[in-house]
Amino acid sequence: MIRLLLAMLLAAPVAARAEFPDRPLSIINPYATGSQTDAVARALAESLGTTLGQPVVVVNREGGSGVVGLRSLASSAADGHTLAFSPMVPLAIQPHLLRNTGLGPDAVAPVCNVTENILGIMVREDSPFRTLGDLAAAARQRGLTYGSPGPNSAPAIGVARLRKAAGGEYIHAPFRSDAAALLEVKAGRLDFAAIVVASGVPMARAGETRLLGTFSLRRHPEFPQVATAREQGIEAVELSAAGLFAPRGTPEAVLARLEAACRTALGSEGLRNVAARWAVLPEFLGREAFARRIAEDYESHGRVLRELGVEPQ
Repeated sequence: MIRLLLAMLLAAPVAARAEFPDRPLSIINPYATGSQTDAVARALAESLGTTLGQPVVVVNREGGSGVVGLRSLASSAADGHTLAFSPMVPLAIQPHLLRNTGLGPDAVAPVCNVTENILGIMVREDSPFRTLGDLAAAARQRGLTYGSPGPNSAPAIGVARLRKAAGGEYIHAPFRSDAAALLEVKAGRLDFAAIVVASGVPMARAGETRLLGTFSLRRHPEFPQVATAREQGIEAVELSAAGLFAPRGTPEAVLARLEAACRTALGSEGLRNVAARWAVLPEFLGREAFARRIAEDYESHGRVLRELGVEPQ
């Protein structure tokens, strides 16, 4: 009888423990409402909610190029009910720029890679530059002006890689968004813009701008005729991926269920439609492969920023 009672007492907490998820989930979007990241996060939330059987809401925590939102995730309960969808910037770039962010590859638990945001260079439609080689040759003769979403942003680092590979002088004008830089290119006040290519699709479709090349390992499907920098003989690769994250310490069983739900989401019609609308590329990587990508990205950006003489502030 005593043994039976002990067995019942030991089993009680396990029986009472609810299966994940036992309540609604939230996905932190560390960038602005209405942004590309926000749109993909909402499509991802809809699919996860269907698969997991609980509502999933998107909560905006913007600021610090994603740092505010990812720090909020890192301090959340490690039970899988609070997640974040974000580019790798707060984990792979910002820790090299800002002291004491508390972020880095090991600060959170990667769940899955969701999209690649292909980066590239756009010029005005009537620009004399037809290739990245043309642009670099001109930059070696005179300084070229360009805009990007900000100093040490991924597109600006792409230009740094271009300069290292092909030479030239590039005079940077930082903006708050890709759209603002593109407007200056359209007006003829800048030679080119370094951007997330998806941001330039509307202007390119309207015949106002032209893509010279991408920093990805693949061509953008919206511009299949435009070669990558590597295909053009310039070793300037700057990848920009975005994925789903959980707090560090989240149980393995919970992470495995979230990873499986994420894989399902990438096959959903809703996410495919949003990706097509925003001209981003769905790309699934599981936890292990995604963690390796983040670690490699962190190390690569550390080297590039040191070469640029950037010191954390």
